[in-house]
Amino acid sequence: RSFPYHPCVPAAEQNLKVPAWLNDLTLYHNRGDTTFTGENSQYGDFFGLDDLFTENHKVVDGMTDIYKTWVKDFGIDGFRIDTMKHVNDEFWQKFGPGILQYAHQQGKDDFFMFGEVALDGSGAAQKSFTSHYTTHDQMQAVLDFPFQDAARNFASRSRDNNALADFFVNDDWYTDADSNAYELPTFLGNHDMGRIGNFVRQDNGGAAEAELVRRDELAHELMYFSRGNPVVYYGDEQGFTGDGGDQVARQTMFASQVPEYLDDDLLGTTATHAQDNYVTSHPLYQKISELAAVTKAHPALRNGAQQVRYASAGPGVFAFSRLDRSDQREYVVALNNSETAQTAAVPTYVGKRTFERVYGDGPAELTTRADRALPITVPPLSTVVYELEGRIPHSKSAPAVSVTTAQASAPTRGRMAVVADVDGSSFYEVTFQAKVGNGDWRSIGTDDSFPYRVFHDVEGLAPGTPVQYRAAVLDNGSHTAISAARNAVVPDPTLTIEVPQENSKVRGTVEVRAVTDPERADNVVTFERRVNAGPWTAVGSDDSSPVYTVFDDVSGLTEGDAVEYRASLALPDGATVSATRSVTVAGPPVDTAVLRYYRADQQYADWGLHLWGDGLDGSRISLPVDWNAPLQRVRIEDGWAVYEIPLSDDTKQVNFIMHRPGGDSVPTTREPGGDRSFLPLNTPQVWLKAGDTTIYPTQPPTP
Repeated sequence: RSFPYHPCVPAAEQNLKVPAWLNDLTLYHNRGDTTFTGENSQYGDFFGLDDLFTENHKVVDGMTDIYKTWVKDFGIDGFRIDTMKHVNDEFWQKFGPGILQYAHQQGKDDFFMFGEVALDGSGAAQKSFTSHYTTHDQMQAVLDFPFQDAARNFASRSRDNNALADFFVNDDWYTDADSNAYELPTFLGNHDMGRIGNFVRQDNGGAAEAELVRRDELAHELMYFSRGNPVVYYGDEQGFTGDGGDQVARQTMFASQVPEYLDDDLLGTTATHAQDNYVTSHPLYQKISELAAVTKAHPALRNGAQQVRYASAGPGVFAFSRLDRSDQREYVVALNNSETAQTAAVPTYVGKRTFERVYGDGPAELTTRADRALPITVPPLSTVVYELEGRIPHSKSAPAVSVTTAQASAPTRGRMAVVADVDGSSFYEVTFQAKVGNGDWRSIGTDDSFPYRVFHDVEGLAPGTPVQYRAAVLDNGSHTAISAARNAVVPDPTLTIEVPQENSKVRGTVEVRAVTDPERADNVVTFERRVNAGPWTAVGSDDSSPVYTVFDDVSGLTEGDAVEYRASLALPDGATVSATRSVTVAGPPVDTAVLRYYRADQQYADWGLHLWGDGLDGSRISLPVDWNAPLQRVRIEDGWAVYEIPLSDDTKQVNFIMHRPGGDSVPTTREPGGDRSFLPLNTPQVWLKAGDTTIYPTQPPTP
């Protein structure tokens, strides 16, 4: 009775599920479909799939038993776990170690689980999020979505190589006592987001077929030669492209009769999906086979230590070393994402030594200079790999090491950035240790590439807890040295109000939603408001992790009234952290939003809006809006195409894509920016310019 929705199951279906506990309706969240925002991201049903009450120990134990049965009865070697970010942390902390321990007891020493944590972007903030599941939640690995973004930017878009260098340097986010970035499954595309072949074609409109194939190959070279476990999406080796993600990226290898597949333009071949595609002579099949053979012959290119060496500003050479830890043999991998040959002096561990080519086009041998740099030329959109003859010389003694930084990281207060400085330039492994209060020293991770860092998970420690850090270095001659301890304290958490947005407009019942960083299950957040700078009055409090929410009625206020909300969190030591948000009471609802679209060529033809969202008025527009029949303009005004969007609720987001009927190719038949949205309550009129991803709240200048 306490659930928001009361589920109804027909009598004939009430006891169909096995095991029997799945028939207990109180073991589901029963909240309806997720909105993918706030706490609903974890508690809501996923597109109609009933969401289990994973906070309940019966569900944790029941799901663990199911997976154990699969391991025992069917000899399963591992699992890919879907939608991991939509399940609470405590479930994974129990489930992951429990399944892994059981698999090891069954003799499966190489048992491997990885989860899907989908997101966009490849910066430190994204890695702090994805790594949360392997560090704080104790899972083995997650699919490396940030790598997919970085690889596309490098190989398909020819972006600045410093961004790719930063991406790999930020691998330290995954380093903890029992895992690191080397375990991550890397990929270039998948069934949900689409294929690398389609991305290459989108990003390089008008390019010759040979260039598109070469960029596809370059992306695979980066994936095969860099850290992680490469995953090839079936059909990529046949040049499959598709028109986008999800269903349009799930072509069959055998001959298809699906119209959406039959018009695909495959890369590197004249074949279509009207025929079987098991062609071992396809250039991409041949390239991927070659990459697999090279990494098999040179295992360090798969599991060796990785050190970023060189990155051009803009397109050009990006280089890194892979190192065989036992043989101390260095490989230099140099990739060129520009359309002309590029030369670079790539730092190595040795001077005046010979490197032999094992992959790519170039001289059979190269020699490092006295300063240990390897002059190397890489053909356009290509990769070369060179192997050191012999081994890196042994260090005569361990270098000095010191901990230079121990403080809260920028992306999250729940991770302490601990940085060590090593007085040397050979191959080293630096192990970090932490001591909480008067406890024992415990390892928190080992880093084998400069800069030497870990991001210690302190989410479970109270603010103000004293922590000491030290670092031990192991050189390639088995010598060790240890640093002095550095003192730090666990920082206070931060509190952020997510909604309503700052300076937005509100009406009726206002959702006020806050989050803390780090999140702790025993948090209690209180909310207050004041009107027109008057006194603060209580709105309510919430203790339901992971998102804290109250609802405030402003229907009695006047249009234009200034409302300020304050959220507060009491700390164990009696101190308080707080956050504020200012909004304005809106006027009467609007029933039509207006979007204006500008093209310099004034060729609007059949450009229209694909629309979705709960606030659209289905009595005045056919919903859902068909992809092949987007909403058309009502007029052209001062050079702008004007689109009128009927609304039933201006407090709900309007989601849109500007495109031509059936078109999904940027920029010829679809505008860039992906799925975009605006809130009519705040901006009932918005402006778009062709080729510009910005949604303007006021009319922008035009040429």
